[in-house]
Amino acid sequence: MAGSEASRAWIGPACAVVGTLGFSFKAILIKLAYAAAPVEAITLLALRMLYSAPFFVAMAWWASRGAAPVARRDWIAIAWLGFVGYYLASLLDFMGLAFITASLERLILFLYPTMVVLLSAFWLGKPITRTTVIALALSYAGIVLAFWHDLAVSGSAAATLTGGALVFGSALAYALYLVGAGGVIGRIGSMRFIALAMLVSTVFVLAHFALARPATALDVPGSIHSLALAMAIFSTVIPTWLVAEAIRRIGANRTSLVGSLGPIFTIGLAALMLDEPVHVVQLAGAALVVAGVLLISRPARAADAVVER
Repeated sequence: MAGSEASRAWIGPACAVVGTLGFSFKAILIKLAYAAAPVEAITLLALRMLYSAPFFVAMAWWASRGAAPVARRDWIAIAWLGFVGYYLASLLDFMGLAFITASLERLILFLYPTMVVLLSAFWLGKPITRTTVIALALSYAGIVLAFWHDLAVSGSAAATLTGGALVFGSALAYALYLVGAGGVIGRIGSMRFIALAMLVSTVFVLAHFALARPATALDVPGSIHSLALAMAIFSTVIPTWLVAEAIRRIGANRTSLVGSLGPIFTIGLAALMLDEPVHVVQLAGAALVVAGVLLISRPARAADAVVER
């Protein structure tokens, strides 16, 4: 029995690595879609949610078997958290990627644990320790370096600042989601919560699309549909399940450590697939951000690592 368990010890870390890679690939697919044809952020996001919704319906059904009905207060919380965490945060992220590189986007998004700490201190009265201050200084110094690199090579400071602000808003919205999600996840379970929150966010996304664009806007080239489908399956549904499985097998702390590879994966993929330049200043900024986030994230929370946008 012990030998059998040892032979399967690689499964948890492998799930964490592949899940992190899948989430890291999202920004690459969005940039490829923007380059393939003229498409607005809300249209691309609507396609992603349409393609992923059937999978989350199945996930919600599976996770709800034999479980108690969701209480009214939890439905209210799910509606709010689905709005801020998966609709608003995703929309701002998609909009920001129209202006900045995938590498910078990933680094800015990776700041969300620092925002969780600050929001928890503000709302919940949790103390900010000396270690927290050092971690914040490292993380935001890294972002300054990354911004300095992109401002130097982008050719448009206004576009870089606009995109950076939008993605920063996305990270802040996701941090708000994390601060409020813990209690609901504890009551109804992580996979059930994620599936329901994603489905609620789908309603918000489609309502936004219906108000802003005609239905004919979904008549985009096949390449956009293919990229949206890939985003739904390989950068949303599969990594959601893989990271949750990794947490089950190896715990949130170790899964969170593997998740710190996300910015590195995105920088490498962006250089390989988007021809984004890689410079030592950018790598130094990434190293500072990752170091700060790792420092501030101990001990990791399971809710922080379950799903990204």
